[in-house]
Amino acid sequence: MSKRVVITGGALGLGRALAERHAYVGGRVLTADRRPQTASRRSQPVGRTALGRSLVHPLRRAGATTGNAFFTGASSGPGEQMARTFAARGRDLALCARRTDRLQALREELLAAHPGIKVSVRSLDANDHQQVFDVFHALREDLDGLDRIIVNVGLGKGKPIGTGRFDANLQTARANFTAALAQCEAAMEIFRAQGSGHLVVVSSMSTMRGFPRNLTTYAASKAGLSALAEGNRAEMTVTRTPIAVTNLHPGYIATDQSAARAEDAFDVEGVHAWLTRQIDGLTAPALKSSSSRAAHRTSPTS
Repeated sequence: MSKRVVITGGALGLGRALAERHAYVGGRVLTADRRPQTASRRSQPVGRTALGRSLVHPLRRAGATTGNAFFTGASSGPGEQMARTFAARGRDLALCARRTDRLQALREELLAAHPGIKVSVRSLDANDHQQVFDVFHALREDLDGLDRIIVNVGLGKGKPIGTGRFDANLQTARANFTAALAQCEAAMEIFRAQGSGHLVVVSSMSTMRGFPRNLTTYAASKAGLSALAEGNRAEMTVTRTPIAVTNLHPGYIATDQSAARAEDAFDVEGVHAWLTRQIDGLTAPALKSSSSRAAHRTSPTS
C-alpha cells in the first residue's frame, strides 16, 4: 500500500521536487500552495505510472519523431519490449546483446510481424571496449547512419562493501559505468561525424542517493553514468551542437537479474511503455534519414 503525503508549497521549487520524487516511487501526493491554479494541477493522487516524470531531461518536444533506433541490451527486459514498439511504428532497428540466440529470435519475430522494416543485429560484450566501437560502427553502416542510440545495459551484482566481494562490486562498476562510457563514446563519435543524433542513457532512480548493502556499488555506478550523461548534454547545449542527450531514471525493473526480488519491482511492460514515451517524445535536432528508410517509416500514433 502506497504512502500518502501532503506537501505545502508544492507548485514550485523544492516543494514541487519533493512531490514529484514521492510520486516517482509510487506514493500518493496532495499539494497545497497559495497559487491555486498552479497547485491544483499537482493535487491529483499519482501512482506508479508516473515513474519519474520530473527526472527526465528533455531538450525539445515536438510530437511524433522519426528515425531509426539502436538499442543495446535488446535481448530481454525493456530493451526487447521497446524494440517491439519501435518496430510496430515502422522504424528500422539496430539491436545488440550478449545472448545472440534470443537476439536472432527477436529479429525473426519483428521481421515477420513488420516486413517493411530493416533489423540489423550484432553480438556485443559491452565489457570488450574495442568490440563496442566496432559493433557500433558496423551497425551504422548497416542502416546508413544512426539516428538514435539507447544505451541500455547494466548489472546489479554488487555486495556490501568490505565483505570480501570486491570482485562482484568491480564487475558491477565496470558494467554500469566503464562499459556504458565506451558506448557513449562510440555513439557520440558517430553523431559528431554525422552532425546529428540523439543519445539516450537509461540510468536508474538509485542515482538520487546512496543505497545500502548489495545496491551500494550499483547506485554509485549509476550516479556516475547520470553525471556523464548530464555533462555531455551540457556540452552539447553550450556549444549549440545539434546532438540531443537524454538521461532517464526508471525505477527498479523486474528482469531476469531481479527475478528473486520481483515483488519489489516495477513490471517490465509498465517501465518499457514509460521509457518509450520519453524516448520517442523527444526530438533530436536535425534527425537525418535516408530515402530508403523514409519510404517505409510510419509515424507513431501515441
